[in-house]
Amino acid sequence: MIDCSGRVINYLRISVTDRCNLRCVYCMPQEGVQLLDHSKILTFDEIEDFTRVAVSMGIEKIRITGGEPLVRRDITTLIKKLAAISGIKDLSMTSNGILLSQFAYQLKEAGLMRINISMDSADPLKYSQITRGGDLDMVFKGVDASIQAGLYPIKINCVVERDSCEPDAQTVSQYAKSKGCEVRFIPKMDLEKGSFGVVEGGIGGECTKCNRLRLTPTGMLRPCLFSDIELDIRNLGAQKAIETALAIKPIKGGHNYSGSFYNIGG
Repeated sequence: MIDCSGRVINYLRISVTDRCNLRCVYCMPQEGVQLLDHSKILTFDEIEDFTRVAVSMGIEKIRITGGEPLVRRDITTLIKKLAAISGIKDLSMTSNGILLSQFAYQLKEAGLMRINISMDSADPLKYSQITRGGDLDMVFKGVDASIQAGLYPIKINCVVERDSCEPDAQTVSQYAKSKGCEVRFIPKMDLEKGSFGVVEGGIGGECTKCNRLRLTPTGMLRPCLFSDIELDIRNLGAQKAIETALAIKPIKGGHNYSGSFYNIGG
């Protein structure tokens, strides 16, 4: 698929829930947020149907996100449905890792190919502060389980203020290397201010190379994270929503006043 700026669009990020078992300081207020009513959230069948259309139109890469996708009940059922779609070359997930020790083998058996794990510090105390109570040891166990399950390549996502030279980024880098994992350093973003940077170790943040669309838990297709544009797949249908998104996808990120990372998926 080609968008209105001539970019090849072959990547779909699917946020399956707005719920999360952490309260990271840059993502969610300490008291949490008003959660979506379950009736508004896409069913697995709706996600599967949309994905089949998207793949038939040129999507090759699928990433499952949240919130925290592993808190969505029966998430492995969705993975099995998506893994059965012919034409998907890359089926992955981004997780905070807290529940991965329970799910890694199930995810692999269901057809998940690889995993990205969020870790902003390899120091237990600092990690607990950033996540407001998260247990880093559970994440370490999740990484080990992912290695044993064969969810390769395993990538560690580390949010930084500026770059990988920061102390916490260095501890994460050392840990990742010790485990044979790749690491991506993601500059802290602000949707409303429109501030974002280029990801070290990835292509995120480079608007001229953007190849993605995003589907929210409520069925809104977003052509750009830093934009308020969204298209209701339930009203428009999958093909029309995708065609419209391609026609109006912004050339460059701007501002997003209507969404948050926990319900778009970053």
